[in-house]
Amino acid sequence: MSRSADTAAADLVACHAAIRHHSRSFYAASRLLPARVRDAAVATYAFCRAADDAVDDAGTVEAARARHAETRRRLERIYRGEAVDTASGRAFARVVALARIPRDEPDALLAGMAQDLDPVRIADEDALLLYCYRAAGVVGRMMSRIMGRDDAEALGRAVHLGIAMQLTNIARDVGEDARRDRVYLPATWLADANGSAADVLAARPSAPVRHATHRVLALAGAYYESGIAGIGMLPPSCRPAILSAALLYRAIGRRVTARDGDGVTRRARVSTVHKAGLIALAAVRCAFDPRLRVRAARPDASALQAPLRRAGIGA
Repeated sequence: MSRSADTAAADLVACHAAIRHHSRSFYAASRLLPARVRDAAVATYAFCRAADDAVDDAGTVEAARARHAETRRRLERIYRGEAVDTASGRAFARVVALARIPRDEPDALLAGMAQDLDPVRIADEDALLLYCYRAAGVVGRMMSRIMGRDDAEALGRAVHLGIAMQLTNIARDVGEDARRDRVYLPATWLADANGSAADVLAARPSAPVRHATHRVLALAGAYYESGIAGIGMLPPSCRPAILSAALLYRAIGRRVTARDGDGVTRRARVSTVHKAGLIALAAVRCAFDPRLRVRAARPDASALQAPLRRAGIGA
């Protein structure tokens, strides 16, 4: 094996280790992917995760800004074809070349992370969806390309699934985000229940916070429906993994719903046994559910596209 092949193999080992440790739900689902696709998906997710952690774990705002700037410089080197200094960066560079990932997609991801450098306040539903697109919808686009689908409808459905998952994360992590001075629950939704960002920052599952969290989860449900409907457009070998990921994340949201919208007092989790059951269900559905077929009728997504277009997203 050549030195470059040795380096590539070592980089992938590092990416798999990072995702196995930090993103257990994604890693469990990714194991169902064909090896080539799995490695590219894990490399992409590891790059995204490393960029996000560089901001979240910096300790100070100044350090976070410096780390984010370094991630931007690293991405610039990737697209210039220059040497990169991290395992996840080198692995992602190979994915960019093979899957022809357009520069605007990881750029959008970093724009979402830049929002987290300052205290976060989300004004309304459109602003929420723009953030979710940047944080996860664009990752869906990249994953679709990795799996060989880059047509407009497949990319759009992948964006919807990514947005649904990010909305679930937001509902689950209301309290954790509040401790970082981040309020992703829209101000307009909080105001509808006579609340404000102060209610979220108080880190209590008050009525306004629960109200807004329920609305986040309801919105996620609509995007899950659209995103899951697009899974049949993927190669058959990729469908069980993506449906597994969707079902695992949706189950987290349902845990929050079962707690009456409390994403503050403790983090909702899915047990190992429940995960195994959902992964098995995904395999069965992909084999027998007629809605997960290439030519299956898909729900109209125009209502979900409208707010994205208002935000300047053509997904």
